Amino acid sequence: MRVDPFTVSVPDEVLTDLRERIGRTRWPEAAPGAAWSQGVEVGYLRELLAYWADGYDWRAAERELNRYQHQMAEIDGTRIHFVHHRGPESGGDGDRERIPLILTHGWPSTFAEMLGLVDRLGDRFDLVVPSLPGYVFSQRPAQVGVDRRYVAGMWHRLMRGLGYERYGACGGDFGAGVATHMALLEPERVIGIHLSTPEMEPYTGPGTPPLTDEERAYLAHVERWEQTERGYSAVQSTRPQTLGYGLNDSPAGLAAWVLDKWRSWSDSGGDLDGTFGRDSLLTMLTLWWATDSITGSMRDYYDDRWHGSPIGPGDRVRVPTAMAVFANEFVPEGQVPRSWYERLYQVRRWTVFARGGHFAAMEQPGLLAGDIGEFFESLR
Repeated sequence: MRVDPFTVSVPDEVLTDLRERIGRTRWPEAAPGAAWSQGVEVGYLRELLAYWADGYDWRAAERELNRYQHQMAEIDGTRIHFVHHRGPESGGDGDRERIPLILTHGWPSTFAEMLGLVDRLGDRFDLVVPSLPGYVFSQRPAQVGVDRRYVAGMWHRLMRGLGYERYGACGGDFGAGVATHMALLEPERVIGIHLSTPEMEPYTGPGTPPLTDEERAYLAHVERWEQTERGYSAVQSTRPQTLGYGLNDSPAGLAAWVLDKWRSWSDSGGDLDGTFGRDSLLTMLTLWWATDSITGSMRDYYDDRWHGSPIGPGDRVRVPTAMAVFANEFVPEGQVPRSWYERLYQVRRWTVFARGGHFAAMEQPGLLAGDIGEFFESLR
């Protein structure tokens, strides 16, 4: 596997075009009723985009991103971007070998969400943080069927190409699904998996135990959540190309579509800037914009729905699994039933956190890094 160094660098003309497009935005009228009840509030977005065009310093963000070692690898003809951090060299016979970990983000996120974990885990572990196919700097294969299982196979080839024979896998959202399939595909290579969101549903067909009252209550809650929050998925899993024209052409459209989820799914209390920092949000949005990649990222939903690999009756993750349950992840704190996930996973660690949400790696990086570190240290 060929690996080349990579530097994050956006041409000046791309940034100039971005500012000009922001200045030409045709703003809709404000929605009636309570603010944010029908989507992103227009006053907030106008203020954010004004700062994006005249105030936000992308070059400073670029320098910060380039503190990390970025690389490109070609896997099955596809160029994949990743951050690679090797921990400090062994200081003597008493030091233990570092465990390699691959950390995978989800949608609508980027590799940058995981960098706070690199800062907190890098003294103990070797870390690989890839961009999913079709996200920011990673190519997406020009075919259908690039589902979580497909990506899991790519990640195995990436880790072996970097010289790692056994490793752990961590992730949230799509990243949790990829980690799950890594354990199903090649369990002999996976030391354990750590998941920060409940991405995969177990098989509950013939021959499985009946649902408990707690599990039925949980599924009812998820169904109610889907009635108000799942509209984006219905579009992205059926017409990602149609939606992509608007998001790829309008900074306001891109920002509204993405930030609606960051506000709704996080434990932000409605305060996006206070939770994540305005500059961090704009770094993520600039990565999306500068790489023309939002449409490719949305194909995950299409491929997983129509060409994906569902969990079947014979699927069982037999490697040690840790679940980090954050307060604002679909259901109220502590009400995610462990038994539901024990139908699919060998749950060895179950941690409930009183704060944090879907984007835990940015919301609560210290808590998440601590949980990951303790789990994999326990597997030595």
